[in-house]
Amino acid sequence: MANKPAAFFLAGDSTTAAQSSGGGGWGVGFLKTLTGGAIGTDLGYNGATTASFVAGGAWANVIDAVTRNKERYQPYVTIQFGHNDQKNTSGVTIANYTTNLATLATEVKTAGGIPILVTPLSRRNFNSSGLVIEDLAEQRNITIKVAESLEVDFIDLNEASTKYLDAIGQNDSATYNRISSDYTHLNPTGSIVFGDMVSWLLLTTTSLGKDLREYTVPSPQVIKAIASGTYIYPSA
Repeated sequence: MANKPAAFFLAGDSTTAAQSSGGGGWGVGFLKTLTGGAIGTDLGYNGATTASFVAGGAWANVIDAVTRNKERYQPYVTIQFGHNDQKNTSGVTIANYTTNLATLATEVKTAGGIPILVTPLSRRNFNSSGLVIEDLAEQRNITIKVAESLEVDFIDLNEASTKYLDAIGQNDSATYNRISSDYTHLNPTGSIVFGDMVSWLLLTTTSLGKDLREYTVPSPQVIKAIASGTYIYPSA
């Protein structure tokens, strides 16, 4: 595994996807951490659920990317959903969400890739006590349970992002908004901060850290700020 450079394929909704008029997540920022011959593609798109991502053909593109690149690279597929699955209009029940995540992870393994389940990036809405409203807790818990049941790696981005946002507070958290009224999606600087967080979590909280350390290197300044709960606004 270690003698092949990493190839990252990011599957998810708008909180993984590239910055656009309707979305933007951590994906672009994470891809900027890649080094050592690693490659990556952000395949997330706005509005995606675990069901629509498959039905619309995006998942087939992920599996195709794994298949095409597995001879020269070790493919890794991050899988992060939940923001849209939880909506009443999604048609995705909790049972569906659980089964769908398991199916996606299993198909990555079958194709020759390594799945990495990612708990959903926190929204930046705060309660009257000045703490993040943890409205993705159910999706977080399910993602972890699926990963554990399949014995695949996961990163708890929901917990890490919530902890950091709680530490820096509501006003500073809002500076990462895509636009001032958007407390879900990230602007380019927010993508850097939370993309570096994803890299850091991969390196320090999964069994993959040793294999990945030469292929993803987050900003030391950003990681120091995250670890200490200190606000940072790096240039994008």
